[in-house]
Amino acid sequence: SKARYFHARTGLVTVADDSGLVVDALGGRPGVRSKRFAPGDATGLERDRANNRHLIDLLRGVEDDARTARYVCAVALVDGPGPARHVRGETEGRIIGTERGDGGFGYDPLFFVPELGRTFAEVAPAEKHARSHRGRAFRALAELLTAPR
Repeated sequence: SKARYFHARTGLVTVADDSGLVVDALGGRPGVRSKRFAPGDATGLERDRANNRHLIDLLRGVEDDARTARYVCAVALVDGPGPARHVRGETEGRIIGTERGDGGFGYDPLFFVPELGRTFAEVAPAEKHARSHRGRAFRALAELLTAPR
């Protein structure tokens, strides 16, 4: 794992995370390939736009109730020679057909969170982090670190 690799080279406590968007109608894609989902060499904001267009194209014709998806974040902590400790965070939602909102990044303008009634791109950063997969994973990591071993 990334965490084990960097811990072995530095001797430091190491935390690594991998996140992705899992879309049920696409058999779990883009998953770990979320950042490089669309074909092409675009980078930065252009890459995000290409990924969003590609996702919309692939879901064309898929009914709204079948566009279920979740953001998933897996975190690994390595702090010594023992096994890595792992936590995971998820946020359930669905993919909408047109982008909404100016905040966030990546798939946020397409990721509608029913409990918020908005996309992640339409909410303030603090509200997003309170419910995001990454926020949940790192809160779980904080609990793990403060729990007796």
